[in-house]
Amino acid sequence: MSSRLYPMAAGNFAIGTGMFVTAGLLPPISADLGVSRSAAGQLMTVFALAYAVLSPLLAALTVRMSRRTLLLVAMGVFVTGNVLTALAPTYALVLVTRVVAAAGAAMFTPTSSAVANALTPPERRGRALALVMGGLSVASAVGVPLGTWLGEAAGWRATLWMVTGLGVVGLVGVAALVPEVRIAASGRLRERFEPLRERRVLAVMVTQLLFFAAGFSAYTYIGSLFDLPLPALLWAWGLGGIVGNAVGGRLTDAYGPRRMILIGLAAGVVFLALIPVANLALPVALVWGFLWGAVGWLVAPAQQFRTVTAVPGNVSIGLGLLSSAQYAGLFVAGVAGGAALEAYGRTGVVVLSAGLGLIGLLFTLATYRPAATAPSSGPLENRAPA
Repeated sequence: MSSRLYPMAAGNFAIGTGMFVTAGLLPPISADLGVSRSAAGQLMTVFALAYAVLSPLLAALTVRMSRRTLLLVAMGVFVTGNVLTALAPTYALVLVTRVVAAAGAAMFTPTSSAVANALTPPERRGRALALVMGGLSVASAVGVPLGTWLGEAAGWRATLWMVTGLGVVGLVGVAALVPEVRIAASGRLRERFEPLRERRVLAVMVTQLLFFAAGFSAYTYIGSLFDLPLPALLWAWGLGGIVGNAVGGRLTDAYGPRRMILIGLAAGVVFLALIPVANLALPVALVWGFLWGAVGWLVAPAQQFRTVTAVPGNVSIGLGLLSSAQYAGLFVAGVAGGAALEAYGRTGVVVLSAGLGLIGLLFTLATYRPAATAPSSGPLENRAPA
């Protein structure tokens, strides 16, 4: 079963590297394109906004495709977008090409989660979702530091060619190993948003938006928050993400998503507030980065499992909405973080990110109630909170 999931994890690794590496390339991008670092940071913002908007639209348009075919098309579009970015001569054209790459990502990531859910028995779904989405956390540990180093050594466009190669690897892996899967879903765009009429589904999405807005307000502009070697710090954060994502999947299976989400949110607020302390010395920053990455990625599989439980009859739609909420949070992070950096410097970014995290924690405490206690011998979906 795992052999069928690894190609989708590889695809998400390429997507995560292509998006997150922008944070480490702001200096060379701004110098090459003649824009400010804040403007360079908007490349991630445009990607995130395009993903959030296009995900439900493209899901409706591609509903009749088999999931395997959709994964192949999606990765092909993502690869094309990155080739165009690497070749684009101006800032405006680079922004347009990021929309193309985001369209591929918007189709691939939620589809990979839905396929993993369909291929896996209920008692192992937390681990399966963690494995597939683990491509994103591995990207932050390996792809982003490597891409940042390559961008500093050979130019940021060389990093985009690296991302293109990673996407091709994911494409070949899906073609070779992922079976045909069809998942029932409506093609009507209006019905894509129907789950949001339920308050508990809407609460999941708001938590996702606030969580990512908080963390990525700091991450997007991390190069402006630290005076220390950036590749080393990104490596520590990503390594922690790998550990957190893997452990988070198992803990979600064992204890349910609510506990993992609240722990991750609370710890995230603490680590965001400690950014000035982490900047005192490299060893402190590396420990901080590892722990921040670990607790942050505890939340990802738990939120996916929470969504699957809340929308059992529309899993692909629910996961698509979750991805849209995630990237809407990244959009908020890019805009708000850039504004805070321009107006108040690094202190403004720290206050903003920690404040958004606290709001997310309080909102989740108020809206995510524990389920009634069920016999401990029952399957996870019967005893985990919805």
